[in-house]
Amino acid sequence: MSDIVHILFSQYENYSNFDIALEAFATIFGLLSVWFAIKENILVFPTGIINTSIYVYILFFAGLFGDMSINAYYFYMSFYGWYKWTRKTDDSHFIPIRYSTSKEKLYSVILLVVSYVLLFYILKNFTSSSVPKIDALTTSMFFVGMWLMAKKIIDNWIYWIIADLITIPLYIYKGLTITAFQYLVFTILAVMGYIAWKKQIEQQKETLLE
Repeated sequence: MSDIVHILFSQYENYSNFDIALEAFATIFGLLSVWFAIKENILVFPTGIINTSIYVYILFFAGLFGDMSINAYYFYMSFYGWYKWTRKTDDSHFIPIRYSTSKEKLYSVILLVVSYVLLFYILKNFTSSSVPKIDALTTSMFFVGMWLMAKKIIDNWIYWIIADLITIPLYIYKGLTITAFQYLVFTILAVMGYIAWKKQIEQQKETLLE
């Protein structure tokens, strides 16, 4: 057991206390952001803004340039989502959670493929990324997931779940074990989020039938 702990956390021996504290701080706000997303709470966005702004710094020095760029994208999309979630369909109802339309499903796939191809090309040819294929894949999936979440489309959780599972070993490999554990919890929360949002959609349908 001690050997496993040493393998997972030995890299932190070379980190400054500031960097360790910063990663832990960002992790806390990342977990809070996902929890607020599950609860359909507008605080998902300010907590997400804090988390992503810190991770832009962390991931730059870790050499995960694709994930760094997606956190910069999250930072921007958090403001967009914050705006969208506060819009009302009428005087008393906010934009509801919903399933994606056929057109949105198609757009999601196109966005995933195009962003993967572009990111892989950039990471492979213009950065020192040691894992360009995986970095581009997870980044593209998170890119689509954030876009769908900002629109309150339940499909976002599916993208988060798959990408989170891929990201866990990636961060362990890159020496960010605290962040890897964060993504393990993210995976569990994403499953909970999908279940919670699905129940919310069913409740919305029942309300409309009354």
